Amino acid sequence: MTIRIGFVLLALTLPGFGNVSPESGVYTSSFGVVLRLGGELYEALPPKYGEQLDAQAIALQPQDLPIVAPIATTDENRVLRQVSVSAGFIDMVNHICHAKAIDRIQPGYFDHYVKNVAQLCSSNAVAPAPAIVEPRFWTLEVMNDQQSYFNQVIGLVTAINLSHHYLGHYAKYASRLASAKNNLIPINNLLTPDEWNVSVKAAALDSLTCALATDGPRALFEAIDRMPTRPSWAAYIVPRQVNIRKLNKQLVGYEKDFFHGQLR
Repeated sequence: MTIRIGFVLLALTLPGFGNVSPESGVYTSSFGVVLRLGGELYEALPPKYGEQLDAQAIALQPQDLPIVAPIATTDENRVLRQVSVSAGFIDMVNHICHAKAIDRIQPGYFDHYVKNVAQLCSSNAVAPAPAIVEPRFWTLEVMNDQQSYFNQVIGLVTAINLSHHYLGHYAKYASRLASAKNNLIPINNLLTPDEWNVSVKAAALDSLTCALATDGPRALFEAIDRMPTRPSWAAYIVPRQVNIRKLNKQLVGYEKDFFHGQLR
């Protein structure tokens, strides 16, 4: 119960879901949105999968490093299978999605922004989020696109990590997912290529069922692919050995199959 109360208090300290205020320069896509999307992803799953998860699918981890990972905790003799999402991951996704939205009105901005992020990152550093301050990049139109991309990223990445529970990946690797200092180790460092692929397909079905397209996550994966040296936190999002261009083509294919009723 202490864990659940902590999550609620943390949620209340962060901006919740609401209308974008372009003048404020503050992202409204925050933990409130993530919590809502996690609930929608949970509800969209077949009962045989959903019954293996906690109905509150998301747990907030209040640290600056971008982390998204499957976790299991015990509450009143009941195992809670969730996805841990850090405040740093939410912040990083907000900025990457903002840069992608700006690219629609200023082509080339996304590429420039990603290069800037890559230059500021080191293998062990917290991912910086260079500020986007020009008022013309905070219009309602741009921020609507930003929020749409944000929802899509959170949807797919969360769905991938939820799938590790109901597909058995978390149980298989649970004993190897914490370091000596009790830090979360990316499950992507342990998955086989087949396990990763089946999770992506399951997640695509789950997120597309929730009307979340793949444009946002493809932008995030592309951003990681463009970094000359991937920071260590990128492993929480995508395995190092994955060919991201191929991955993004797969996501486009899954989206096409879904709308033709062929993704199962």
